[in-house]
Amino acid sequence: MLNLQIKIKYTLDFLLALLLLLILAPLFLIIAILIKLESRGPVFFLQERVGQNQRLFQIFKFRSMLDKAVQMGEVHTLSQTDQRITKIGKFLRDWSLDEIPQLINILKGEMSFIGPRPTLKEQVDRYTAYQLQRLKMRPGITGYAQVNGRNSLSWTKRIELDVFYIQHYSLWFDVKIFCKTPLIIFGKKGTYGADGTNPDLDVEEKKK
Repeated sequence: MLNLQIKIKYTLDFLLALLLLLILAPLFLIIAILIKLESRGPVFFLQERVGQNQRLFQIFKFRSMLDKAVQMGEVHTLSQTDQRITKIGKFLRDWSLDEIPQLINILKGEMSFIGPRPTLKEQVDRYTAYQLQRLKMRPGITGYAQVNGRNSLSWTKRIELDVFYIQHYSLWFDVKIFCKTPLIIFGKKGTYGADGTNPDLDVEEKKK
């Protein structure tokens, strides 16, 4: 029954991502033009992340920082007043629009709409057996941790919530997370901080 639910989940992911890409194509173009007009650099920010079963992939985001800041590597902790964030970048981050290009990752079968946020390989290399459970499903654009505090949560708490999601997965669980997500986006809670990429992640959590 669980395998069937997961197959249904991934099929719906693909179909919805394809539909949204077609509908949002004009918005993609407008955002791309605004990014290029405001600052030099690529439209997209690409970075290697770890997906289901520890498979590596390139995550897509709209670039929201100055190109020099991106070249320096991942910015682990950001505030609303961080001068490296562009004006259009701040707007994109405030409304989570910088995540829209991850529809491409969903079409490629690398991500899902709902699941644990993808993280960096160097962090996964330090995971305990308990923490590795969060990699049993495809990473998501939103997830259980995102609707329960997002970047305002401690790292260990986020992983606990991700593992709980994996261990108790059902399509109904996804529906509840999906319904809560707009409240988080419009409430802008936890928008700034670090998105699953903090190098100081506490991986000494007791194995469960």
